[in-house]
Amino acid sequence: MTMITLKRRQDFIKAAQSSRHRARSLILMARHRGEGATDDIRVGFTSSKRIGGACTRNRAKRRLREAARIVLTKSGRPGWDYVLVSVAHKTIKRRFSSLLVDLNLALQKVHAQ
Repeated sequence: MTMITLKRRQDFIKAAQSSRHRARSLILMARHRGEGATDDIRVGFTSSKRIGGACTRNRAKRRLREAARIVLTKSGRPGWDYVLVSVAHKTIKRRFSSLLVDLNLALQKVHAQ
């Protein structure tokens, strides 16, 4: 299954208006694109300035990107958009194995809604 990175602001806004779940180290927003959507999983990443400077924000996004690559290729659903938002002081400081668990739990909660 292929993962495509979200780049358009409109896609981020649509995901923000859909279901979301806050885990300890991230926030997951997800939406089903509906009938006629391609079977790709689309994923976006965001870190606000609350996270820190550019270096810190980029590190948080790199961690989220790798977690998404590991988790969403196995557990993500085709035809869905996912946006992972970093959480200040938690996305970077949390152990990576715990970050993976957080993403898995958030994914299960979002799909259970």
